[in-house]
Amino acid sequence: MQGIDDDRVRADGFNINGAFQAAPAFTRYDMGVSAFWSQATEAEQRDQREWQVTIAERGDIRFGAEAFVSPLAVVYPERLFLGDRSYVSAHSYLWGDVEVGEDCTLNPFTEVRGKIRIGNGVRVGAHTSILGFNHLMATDRPIFEQGLEFDGITIGDDVWIGSHVTIVDGVNVGEHSVIGAGAVVTKDVTPWSIVAGNPARRLRDRRGGTQNDRQRALARLTETAREETPGIISAAWQRGEAKSFIDRDGDVPTVRAWCDAVELASGFRDLAMLPVDRNQIVNELRGRQDAETGLIPAWGESDASPSFDGHDAVNYNILCAGYALQLLGSSFEHSLATVEQLTSADVRRALDAQPWAAEGWRAGAWVDSLGTAMLWNRSVFSGAAELETLFGWLVTRCDPATGLWGRRTSSSGWLEPVNGFYRLTRGTFAQFGVPLPYPERVVDTLLDHAADRDYFASDRGTACNVLDVIHPLWLAAKQTRHRRSEGEDWARSQLDRILRSWRPGRGFSFALEPGNGWQRMPGLLGTEMWLSITWLLADYLGIGDLLDYEPRGIHRPAPAVAQIGYAG
Repeated sequence: MQGIDDDRVRADGFNINGAFQAAPAFTRYDMGVSAFWSQATEAEQRDQREWQVTIAERGDIRFGAEAFVSPLAVVYPERLFLGDRSYVSAHSYLWGDVEVGEDCTLNPFTEVRGKIRIGNGVRVGAHTSILGFNHLMATDRPIFEQGLEFDGITIGDDVWIGSHVTIVDGVNVGEHSVIGAGAVVTKDVTPWSIVAGNPARRLRDRRGGTQNDRQRALARLTETAREETPGIISAAWQRGEAKSFIDRDGDVPTVRAWCDAVELASGFRDLAMLPVDRNQIVNELRGRQDAETGLIPAWGESDASPSFDGHDAVNYNILCAGYALQLLGSSFEHSLATVEQLTSADVRRALDAQPWAAEGWRAGAWVDSLGTAMLWNRSVFSGAAELETLFGWLVTRCDPATGLWGRRTSSSGWLEPVNGFYRLTRGTFAQFGVPLPYPERVVDTLLDHAADRDYFASDRGTACNVLDVIHPLWLAAKQTRHRRSEGEDWARSQLDRILRSWRPGRGFSFALEPGNGWQRMPGLLGTEMWLSITWLLADYLGIGDLLDYEPRGIHRPAPAVAQIGYAG
């Protein structure tokens, strides 16, 4: 970014070369919105035009009709567009690549720095900082020797930002929103939101009505779930000779049931919900790991051989047991040798051999287990992991027309590739914090699938099918707002289904609507999945903060590591 010229005036009236230079006279027009162009004298208007000419010589800078910039503002951008009738008050600081729409006001001492896009009719209170840049902070040298990075900030039309607000790099503020004084905004604000606090939380919708009813129902659900989840977990603990967790009435013990119990308690940040000592769970999970392969077989079985079938329990146990142990402050005892021993050529051959065309779900599930095994090997054991090979294959084989890896089939439509996309990206792009290759095309494909009434309607949509749409939508929204309103409409419809489907004292079933079969029996799996889905839907809609629950294991929103290239 461009530096500041040597003729800058300090507060004491001297420029940085030491020569005295009189500061501009202070007038009432410098303090904020006023009818400058209708009330100021001809001389004052002439001085303002000359001042704008002076500023324009500093870079790619343009001013709309009747725009005003206080002579007491610090304006040294590389690029600036200030729209018609927009106002920059005294002691504001503009630097970087800045666009401000029409009828906007930057009140005194506002900072607008970095890559910033502000819509029309935006009011920014005094002493607010809009910071569309960040410092690099690699560990190999001091921060002051490193450069800057710019994700940028976008603020929609008709937004009111109070005084002393801070908005950090990468945030999008939706149109018609209000940000309360003193807020620190660290994540996107959905349209029509009223937010406040540090960090900023959504308080309500400006429009009221149905949205407020939904928010109240969401608050009631999280209160009920917190009260009843300890009983649900306790009911799943078999205290007889088995001494094991089961998912639901009449089921057999599974590794996943142990892990779902841990994830539910951790989601409420209350491991005291567990009816058994955490060390007993740690010892049980660690003790089931095969020392030679590093894998955990299905409960009651001894075969821990490697499997290239993504749906095999031995592969899912890499995810659920690894995260459950981490949440309990532990980890696998042995590295996952069956994955650590894979060469780059082995990884490529295994990926090529997956059934992408017909069974994208199965293929994606195997990639999920592969990526997660690489995570544990590298983060826990500092072992080798062919991550670059894995990501290189995925990026180069992703279909740019759909954003997916599998193909649509005549029998099940987009179900297989979309569900496979969720599993694949969960264990790779999401888990390692790497951007998706084609986020806009992903959104197109997801919304096409979400409109398929064979799988989604007001009376249908299993936990897997809904999760496998909302998590990718939520993930893609980190990179794009493409078709966001359509995605939000779908999210609201699914959230409304969930809010009326909690079974008192029993939780959620895998398939929400009543009926026969295991999918309609409440248990640990359904309750953990739907609470995680509820958080993803609510966060996508900008109301996730209303939930007293946030997934912290397999369905966690934050990457497990900051970037793929971390030292280790």
